Amino acid sequence: MIRIEIYRGQDGRIERFSVEGHAEYDEPGKDIVCAGVSAVTVGAVNAVEALTGHVLGTDMEHGLLLVTIPKELEAEIDAKMQLLLEGMVVMLQTIEQSYGAYIAITYH
Repeated sequence: MIRIEIYRGQDGRIERFSVEGHAEYDEPGKDIVCAGVSAVTVGAVNAVEALTGHVLGTDMEHGLLLVTIPKELEAEIDAKMQLLLEGMVVMLQTIEQSYGAYIAITYH
């Protein structure tokens, strides 16, 4: 199962998230759930960096992605980042709705 944890600050902004595990929906190379989650999360990180010019703190290993969002940002940059990250959450929720036996999202 893929376990996703979304951490929010008291102000509601996403401060970090983690993605860990494998869906095991199908054999490696054919697992559409793993591919979908990877595309959404890595794509969101790439989009944030490309569109804001700020690099996120990332740690990526096989089956693990940890991402930390900077705290001290200009309001406009922070708003763009948060919008992109909220879009990521919606996409992950959509995958969870269809493939809930293979992915679980936890909010902190």
